[in-house]
Amino acid sequence: VQLQACGGGLVQAGGSLRLSCAASGRSFSRYAMGWFRQAPGQEREFVASITWSGGSTHYADSVKGRFTISRDNAKNTGYLQMNSLLPEDTAVYYCAARQGSLYGSRWPDAYWGQGTQVTVSS
Repeated sequence: VQLQACGGGLVQAGGSLRLSCAASGRSFSRYAMGWFRQAPGQEREFVASITWSGGSTHYADSVKGRFTISRDNAKNTGYLQMNSLLPEDTAVYYCAARQGSLYGSRWPDAYWGQGTQVTVSS
């Protein structure tokens, strides 16, 4: 599976962005999908994940109620809608896909896309 994330940019605090993750290669619809982020000087952290069917989702406490993960298997694309953005949401955001559970903070067995930069100004 090859993944390509896009949609990042510069936004003011309180604003919104929608990230997209386009998949190609093996059947994306059979993979759980996740979003992770890495701020400068920090480790990559889990943000949100969704099952292959879209029936279950999981969020980091820091983004609950503000971010929404979704997917459209017909388009082989996943999304992360980010609302009420905060300066601390500034990071490079990565999408990942794997055949395992949507849970877990690392996903060492996943396919990874390149990151997209999100910068939130105060």
